[in-house]
Amino acid sequence: MSSVTRERASRTPRLGLFRVPDFRRFYGATLAGQLADRFVFLALPLVAIVWLDADEFEVGVLTALTTAGSLLIGLPAGAWVDRWRKRPVMISTDLVRAALLLLVPLAWWADALTIGLLFAVALVHGMMTVLFEVGYTSYLPALIGREHLVEGNAKIAAARSATSISGPGLAGPLVAGLGAPLTLVVSSAGMLLSALGVLRIRKPEPQPESALTRHLIREVREGLRFVLGHPMLRPILFTDGIFSLFLITYQTMLLVFLSRHLDLGSFGIGLVLSAMASGGLTGALLARRVIGRVGPGPAVWLATLCTAPAAAILPLARPGWLLWLAAAGLALVSAGGVIRLVSQVGLQQAATPDRLLGRMSAIVRFVQWGVMPIGALLGGLLGGLFGAQAVLFIGAVGMTAAFLPAVLSPLAAARELPATAAT
Repeated sequence: MSSVTRERASRTPRLGLFRVPDFRRFYGATLAGQLADRFVFLALPLVAIVWLDADEFEVGVLTALTTAGSLLIGLPAGAWVDRWRKRPVMISTDLVRAALLLLVPLAWWADALTIGLLFAVALVHGMMTVLFEVGYTSYLPALIGREHLVEGNAKIAAARSATSISGPGLAGPLVAGLGAPLTLVVSSAGMLLSALGVLRIRKPEPQPESALTRHLIREVREGLRFVLGHPMLRPILFTDGIFSLFLITYQTMLLVFLSRHLDLGSFGIGLVLSAMASGGLTGALLARRVIGRVGPGPAVWLATLCTAPAAAILPLARPGWLLWLAAAGLALVSAGGVIRLVSQVGLQQAATPDRLLGRMSAIVRFVQWGVMPIGALLGGLLGGLFGAQAVLFIGAVGMTAAFLPAVLSPLAAARELPATAAT
């Protein structure tokens, strides 16, 4: 495959992939699933905080279990998904997640809701999410073609950012009106709509290589050798790992700080999170232009260095104008994060042969999400020792430092997507 130049990206028609019916179905499924995820992101911790009066450490454990699936099945998930068609993986995991989320309101209705049940739902839901996301990332090149990866990833990032904006704003009133447990019913319905959207895709998916000729450990090792030996994929992995560790440390205390230090209710928290997420949509809309101007490699480290320090404004905030200045700072962080992700996902997909896409995606997710339970436990522990405000400062410094592996690698000069064999 020839490399995708910045000039080609800039010449893509405005509608582009939206002219393709299957991409529209995929995009609609993304909107439904991501909106459901946004509801879960707000409602599940608030069930613990408000309905079960969980302390800081229990909130940290709940957040850790949400992402622990990447540590438990992250590496074999890539090998498994490379053996299977990706579309059935996405459909089945959406259905399982929908059923799991219904357990919380049912237990609440039966007066049997406990922190242990929340922990179990968070863990299994997270494991299903690992399989879904590995299949999702691996499926996109086959759906749209490698020559459209920058455009496709930018449009998907815009969809995710749009739901990040609307999700908290919708979830806040839902939580306030229905309660967090019943809000999860809406999340379950979103997962069902996501499964239906993927089911309606018509493009045939090739049958993967027969699993009878494969060996799990050998496959995992092959994927690790490829990613860790690649001069661009390796620094992306380290940048992701550092950023994710401190991002989740920051986010673990974010709701605690907004709720208990700034005395915001569910609606106010939803507004702050929506303002924060608006930066993600801005970043998605600007991503192709930024990548076209500076190149995909420099975009990875510049986006982090230029935006992550703004996260340090929030711990200085007080109710009033300073709070909204802090929300604007979080929006800037989100914009930089989306630009970085669009750029690095395109680099990862372009550099990886088709037969290794699942393993590459799983390894990246294993590092990116596998450090999150550590970050969540660290955030909860440090929050208990020093308070939420101190944890937010620590998270801001750590996220900023994530630019170093990328700037000290060949990514710093990578102004085009790499060429690779598609097999």
